[in-house]
Amino acid sequence: MTSSAGKKILIVEDEKDIRDLVKLYLDKEGYRISAAVTGLDGLKLVKSEHPDLVILDLMLAEMDGLEVCKRIRADPDTALLPVIMLTAKADESDVVVGLELGADDYITKPFSPKALVARVKALFRRLERKPDDSPRLQYEALTMDLSRHEVTVAGQAVPLTAKEFGLLEHLLRHPGRVLTRDVLLNAVWGYDYYGTTRTVDVHIRRLKQKIPLLDEAIVSVKSLGYKLKEL
Repeated sequence: MTSSAGKKILIVEDEKDIRDLVKLYLDKEGYRISAAVTGLDGLKLVKSEHPDLVILDLMLAEMDGLEVCKRIRADPDTALLPVIMLTAKADESDVVVGLELGADDYITKPFSPKALVARVKALFRRLERKPDDSPRLQYEALTMDLSRHEVTVAGQAVPLTAKEFGLLEHLLRHPGRVLTRDVLLNAVWGYDYYGTTRTVDVHIRRLKQKIPLLDEAIVSVKSLGYKLKEL
């Protein structure tokens, strides 16, 4: 079992076979599982059961996964709740929309249950701080408190998802260094990522929107990736 065993995961999936398969594999890892079939029911369970992570299907009855994700992020009580989106759509634009709405990760059907479990573990690892980590990282008016998993700008808290936090942390730890998209994917997502590198671009854009001082501080390096300007 992982150190995250015992955490509660909500599966929102209308296909019974997929729902049961995901539950089976997560059960084996010691996670506590609850499930919903519709988007509305999923949203209700998010509010009533307070899960540690949501696995959310894109195509759902009553309310689709994109809308559910949007409402999760809009609620201050659940704004930082990790979300992995399941999608049968191969169109990259649907994936980008999901990421822009705040999903931390996605996996395309059909998928390996073991791969999904690996992504769940990777997300939880990002939220677990080691006691020997440097307690704070600073960049101009931005402060990242690793022990509290908080980011503030001029004393004002900025809510970030797990992936946004991890991406910003990696940039702050390597100022002036060009970090390729593949390096960022592997460092932040925590596994050999085979999805599109567009994922990094979407998360960088979201970081700049949430923290305007990063708009010029994070520089795009053509055909390679990104770097944080040295102070």
